[in-house]
Amino acid sequence: MTVDDFVSNRSDNRPFEDVLRARLSRRTVMAGSLAAAATTFFAQGTAGAAVASRANGKGMAKGQADLIGFEPVTLANGGGVNPSISPDYQYQVLIPWGTPIVAPYPEHVNGSKTAADQEKQIGIGHDGMWFFPLSRNSDRGVICLNHEFGRNTHVYGKAGPESLEDVRLSQAAHGVSVVEVAESGGSWDVVRGGYNRRITPNTPVEFAGPVAGHPALGDTSRPSFGTLNNCSSGYTPWGTYVTCEENFNGYFGSTLGEDFVPDAAQERYGFTDTGFGYGWENYDGRWDLSNPDYDGEYNRFGWNVEIDPMNPDAAPIKRTAMGRFKHEGVAFTVGRGGRVVAYMGDDQRFDYIYKFVSDSNYKSMLARGMSPLDHGKLYVARFDEDGTGQWLELTIDDPALAAAFADQGEVLINARVAADILGATPMDRPEWTTVAPDGQVYCTLTNNSRRTEADAANPLAPNADGHIIRWTDTDQFTGTSFEWDIYIIAETTHGTEQSFADPDGLWADPDGRIWIQTDGGQKDGLNNQMLVSDPATGQISRLLTGVPGDEITGLTVTPDRRTLFANTQHPGNGDPTLTNFPVENEVPDGVTIPRDCTFVITRKDGGIVGT
Repeated sequence: MTVDDFVSNRSDNRPFEDVLRARLSRRTVMAGSLAAAATTFFAQGTAGAAVASRANGKGMAKGQADLIGFEPVTLANGGGVNPSISPDYQYQVLIPWGTPIVAPYPEHVNGSKTAADQEKQIGIGHDGMWFFPLSRNSDRGVICLNHEFGRNTHVYGKAGPESLEDVRLSQAAHGVSVVEVAESGGSWDVVRGGYNRRITPNTPVEFAGPVAGHPALGDTSRPSFGTLNNCSSGYTPWGTYVTCEENFNGYFGSTLGEDFVPDAAQERYGFTDTGFGYGWENYDGRWDLSNPDYDGEYNRFGWNVEIDPMNPDAAPIKRTAMGRFKHEGVAFTVGRGGRVVAYMGDDQRFDYIYKFVSDSNYKSMLARGMSPLDHGKLYVARFDEDGTGQWLELTIDDPALAAAFADQGEVLINARVAADILGATPMDRPEWTTVAPDGQVYCTLTNNSRRTEADAANPLAPNADGHIIRWTDTDQFTGTSFEWDIYIIAETTHGTEQSFADPDGLWADPDGRIWIQTDGGQKDGLNNQMLVSDPATGQISRLLTGVPGDEITGLTVTPDRRTLFANTQHPGNGDPTLTNFPVENEVPDGVTIPRDCTFVITRKDGGIVGT
């Protein structure tokens, strides 16, 4: 994710730190300190609660007693200028930024120099992705890949745009790539086939659900275009890809400069006169918050967007029933009655965790020509100090919300404000979510340096290195109450071979392993990394470390789980003096620009990844 350093939640909702402090205190009243409580929580969260599951054989890979058996990357080997991987594994580099995927297949030359070329090449800022198989042999498929962000200096070599062409080039590097890949002779490569396409901020899109045609989107006769700041993602039970728009506010600015004053709703979503400094507003009126011709354009971003990977002619669809906020990712499962359930984090300090539940059985809805993502209920989480919680519905039928909004469309457009009103629990940057085989839902909370009540006994104030929370919903995911606990507090791992910080990417595999990817300042000399944890034993093993300045993100596997794809985003932050990856030089040459790319990871013995 890109980091929006702005805190936009001004509500006085009870902080999660206070809830956790009370929760820890109640459960460890004899321990005498919150530090002891954190240790107790760590031990119980990673081992005790799952011992019975392991004893009953749940979550075990077939034919093995332990879920994790590979030799991990050590602290000593995890901080070099090139990636490090477990000695039991190997990797190949695939689809770096600039790889041609659409005819006439322009080649990458030290960064694309024209928008026309970049629109036919893999974008920058590799993030969430998923593999959709085309073969029963797990050797061919379509990858949908998010492109979260690309700095001006990296994309076109200057601080800001000087023309509309510069803006178009920057825009073309954003969005999503849909690309067919295949394995032959142990190596994966791009297939120049009919599935391939680029989806950018200038691609036609459709709106569906309660906000479609809403006046808050501006002139309804004005076509809708694009998706951007595509962070993580999810995949639906019916085989489509959902890409998530995160820090969309940063691409808007105002040509009025400091004379621009955002209204309350804009301020809650972090809009300013300069955004993140992309400068698009100076040459493309769509991104100018003060341009009356594009009134409401900013409300057209911040959604989950569904893409059909098997139909290159189908327009991406913004599914507005799932709410508008800074979507980090979405994890789908199927709940009671065949209803589809989605868990989502809003990645900003002191923002919230959400859940969406479709109105009825998703297969029945599809058969009736209805999208399960257009008809359902959106909830926000409140964590209570006794280890329980409530899902609060964001509905115009709630008198508190009816007093603030005109209709359900306004509630969804302003989901953050609605969640403030309902008293949701502000969290420490909710990131990825995942649903484990045993029904527990996990969410990474990457960090929050803005906590103010810091003391040595309280590991979450400030929460410099993050933690992972988990919960179990009632009524097979569809209920409005849950029980929660802490899985891991990152600070408890520092100084050990399990060291990590700033958890971000997250995936529970079918055997019950919890995969963790990081984005932030790692401790103990490490680069960002990908680890595998076992909830039953508390074991955490480091499978991969990246390169200086990067983020390790994105995680998907082939159906046989013998090939895993993961990404390095912004290696070296684009600085060739830090690293040249994917060119592997022992000493960076200061010339070869590092490029975002995908790792293809396999066990050397051909086994299931993670084992």
